[in-house]
Amino acid sequence: MDPVSLAVWTLTVAVAAGTILALWHLRATDRTGQPPLAAGIAHGIVGTAGLAVLGFALRGPARGGGAGVGSFGSIAALLFVGAVVTGVATLLLRRRKPIVMAVHAGIAITGYVLLLAWNALG
Repeated sequence: MDPVSLAVWTLTVAVAAGTILALWHLRATDRTGQPPLAAGIAHGIVGTAGLAVLGFALRGPARGGGAGVGSFGSIAALLFVGAVVTGVATLLLRRRKPIVMAVHAGIAITGYVLLLAWNALG
């Protein structure tokens, strides 16, 4: 499997896990039902691994220039770095600031959409 496909699949697993965690968090009450910390950490590890594979894939041959999406891979990687930073902030704040989680999700989703476009058109 080429590095771009591996990055897409790894980050797809991270996005799916993040979606499940977000829905779980939204359904939880204040005292019970919160997602386990280990699930959030596993989500972060998979996402960071996907970012590392994407970084490796970006060192390969250029792709997407003819379709106008040549920079989407690099931009997606930068957005995923922002998602990692805000994910760590969410962990450190322990869900006291839901806006940080919303920013994390927005950054990650934007990066994921750019990654999919770069993969599909590149």
